[in-house]
Amino acid sequence: MKDPCSLVSTHLEKYFDQEVNGEERTLVEEHLKDCSTCQDALRMMSGLRDLMKKPVEEAVLREDFPWVWQKIERGIRLEEKPSLWGSLRSWLDITPLFKKRVWIPAIAMIAIIIFITASILFKKIPSHSDLSVVEYVESQTHNVMVYESEKSTVTLIWLFEEPEEGSPVS
Repeated sequence: MKDPCSLVSTHLEKYFDQEVNGEERTLVEEHLKDCSTCQDALRMMSGLRDLMKKPVEEAVLREDFPWVWQKIERGIRLEEKPSLWGSLRSWLDITPLFKKRVWIPAIAMIAIIIFITASILFKKIPSHSDLSVVEYVESQTHNVMVYESEKSTVTLIWLFEEPEEGSPVS
């Protein structure tokens, strides 16, 4: 079985500060009835509190808090305010971003995305006239149409016969 003093010592400071629940309070109070060592420890905590409390209370009585606040306000008013240009420059200052190395890959990635997007958006799209050439030539005997495809290197030639005398022209 554990020593009862070691079990209570974990709760003794909380008991002194009145932060224990009902079960812990009962346990400590029952133990304090019979243990002079824990009673001495509790008295020592009380003496330490009184020792610290007295000088603080005396300082509070001597101190003039409105005077302290006036001194703080005066310091705030005398503090130099930055010029409009200085405040704008400090607001726009981007050097803290470069101090953090996390931003370097992010900025590099943004630059790559912008470069790829710009190259896609501004890519020259060939028009149909660049892909093929069509020529039509009329003569006394035959009409000819020549179609040349630039990429497949194919040339088509159509010969149009004159319509027959009796057939309707379309």
